[in-house]
Amino acid sequence: MPANIKVLLVDDNPMVLGMLRQALTPLATVNTASDGADALLKAVDDPPDLLISDYQMPGMDGRQLAEKLRSRPSTAGASIILLASKADISDKLGFQDAFFDTLEKPFFLKDATSRIKRVIDKIVLEKMARAAPDETHVRGNLSQMNVIDLMQSLELGRKTCSLKLARDKDRCEVFFTEGQITHATYGNMKGDEAVYKVLSWPGGTFEINFEGRSSEHSTTMSTQNLMMEGLRLLDEANRGGDDVLVDT
Repeated sequence: MPANIKVLLVDDNPMVLGMLRQALTPLATVNTASDGADALLKAVDDPPDLLISDYQMPGMDGRQLAEKLRSRPSTAGASIILLASKADISDKLGFQDAFFDTLEKPFFLKDATSRIKRVIDKIVLEKMARAAPDETHVRGNLSQMNVIDLMQSLELGRKTCSLKLARDKDRCEVFFTEGQITHATYGNMKGDEAVYKVLSWPGGTFEINFEGRSSEHSTTMSTQNLMMEGLRLLDEANRGGDDVLVDT
């Protein structure tokens, strides 16, 4: 089941549009447009949570489209990813800040989908936080978002909080400071080992406490490196298959 997230995908190349749409459909509700003007009309009619747009398009380019969405109250809160060449990112989009993110072309479809999924997961988490009756706590099931996606979303959102995970009689608590995991406990385990142990959980529940803090520092790596090492230690069966290079 895709998350309750609306993505507007814009590219004047029908092949790229089709491949990205197919890759993202399991993650979100995807609407497409082949140019900036059509995308703007669709965004006004049905505001997206995330705009993914090619930068180099005839007429209204991706940055102009992004600026128009930012200027309208109904679409100002949308997250934005622009697909651009390395040269365009360096020469024309180098000023970027929190206004939008970029994805360098050419890209492998699998890598691009993974990066976009992280943004979608962050949006899901933010929606859950806004919907929570208690503004300091977010509770959910790991069927909604697995452990790795949760941790990566908290990293991407630069959150300071505690994350409590429960499955049957097992308990794990992970502390974040500005998105970086600083301390973790799992039974008698602490630090990196505790994080690795919980990454493989297939289910359970989670609770995020945005007031949760710990003065203890037991981890030895950044959140990103912990995830990478943890994934290396897990079964890599899902890494099989050929990838597709998108270069248009």
